Amino acid sequence: MDRDSRIYIAGHTGLFGSNTLRYLQEQGYRHFLLRTHRELDLTRQADVEKFFQKERPEYVFVMCGKVGGIAANAGRMAEFAMENAQMSLNIIDSAHKYSVKKLLYLGSSCMYPKNSLQPVKEEYLLQGEMEPTNEGYALAKILGLKACTYYKRQYRDDFISCIPANVYGPGDNFDEADNHVIPALLQRLHCAKQEGAADVVIWGSGKPRRDFLYIEDAVRACVKLMQDYTEDETINIGTGESISIRELAETAAQVTGFEGELVFDTTKPDGMMLRALENSKITSMGWKPQVTLAEGLRRTYDWYLAKEAHGA
Repeated sequence: MDRDSRIYIAGHTGLFGSNTLRYLQEQGYRHFLLRTHRELDLTRQADVEKFFQKERPEYVFVMCGKVGGIAANAGRMAEFAMENAQMSLNIIDSAHKYSVKKLLYLGSSCMYPKNSLQPVKEEYLLQGEMEPTNEGYALAKILGLKACTYYKRQYRDDFISCIPANVYGPGDNFDEADNHVIPALLQRLHCAKQEGAADVVIWGSGKPRRDFLYIEDAVRACVKLMQDYTEDETINIGTGESISIRELAETAAQVTGFEGELVFDTTKPDGMMLRALENSKITSMGWKPQVTLAEGLRRTYDWYLAKEAHGA
């Protein structure tokens, strides 16, 4: 991938895609093929093929998807399964038909089985049952990941995949209906501080542990993989460490300045109790995370405040 390569980032307005676009622009890349959902519906196979036939992208980052937290995933499972599968397969097949030089497919750590040994190694994929609350989304993402492997083995297409940890940062989704744990926490704590609330209720026991990765670190890893990785096995991108949701909430409260009580509602589901990614493959390539959780939360909160100040 050189500075003049034609690069398509599917999902360039989302957290991963927008930060990847900005990073590549900062590195001097200048030929991007970008379409919003309104301009190109990736669930429509004919439209995707027409785009690839006309624009002939050379490098493709598959960073699109319908995503959400526990409530959204559990309540709209058919929608999450169908749309994510359609988007993934349409892009991968068109990339094959129109001779894309290299494709990177972005998976999700929720693809791993509910009761995986920890930290989770790449070979644990499909070695057990999915977490029930996000099974539809996880299976759709697995299908896309496996399609990359199959096209690589059958046609020798240079299609690779990676599985990032729980990624967060500027550009994250703060929509209450669909957001993940970090933007949800920051937003609720901020509002509670503004309203002078005595407490904030958080779903679950606070005991589950997660591997949280700042978006800039994740993007650096993805670009490095696009440049240097060619194996058909997927590769984890994570810190290799985990923090409990309770510890995360306490750190987020410090960042936002909320001084009230954190109340954990144990009637709500926890999801997977422990999920941290084993990261020796990616670190052996010379990558390692650079931004601490506290610093990452501060940058994310600052971005949120600026966004709110501008009425975005």
